[in-house]
Amino acid sequence: METTRHFTATTYVVNDGATALHAHDRLGIHLPPGGHVDRDELPHEAALREVREETGLSAELVATRSSVVGPDTRGLPEPAHLMLHDINVHEDGSVGHQHVDHLYYARVDCREISPRGDDEVDPDGWRWYTPTDLAESDLRPDVIDLGREAIAVVDGA
Repeated sequence: METTRHFTATTYVVNDGATALHAHDRLGIHLPPGGHVDRDELPHEAALREVREETGLSAELVATRSSVVGPDTRGLPEPAHLMLHDINVHEDGSVGHQHVDHLYYARVDCREISPRGDDEVDPDGWRWYTPTDLAESDLRPDVIDLGREAIAVVDGA
């Protein structure tokens, strides 16, 4: 069976020592803003668009750019992590669909969530988590670790 793969972008947004996560109804887990990279987008553009659509916040990525340049070549904001997520796993263990996720960290200047996209999570479905909140939560270990790392990176930048 062939595995299909889509490019996605996820952004842990940070404000004043906390990161925002929402309850994802379909997946049953808490996640930061994110979604598929559109055909006409670069991953970092999708990351910022998803933050705007899902939260209404204007984010500034905390990311380095490659210093390598050349004719018709330039660096892009580099994700903090490049992740592979198995989305559709069959009973026999084969994977039908995966997301190649460009995971970014970003700062936002406020915590007022007001979604701008269609069919987005209600503002009440979001919560800001401090590192202590994350450590004491029952969230997935990867979400806890990445959330805490995002806070440390953004607050240290």
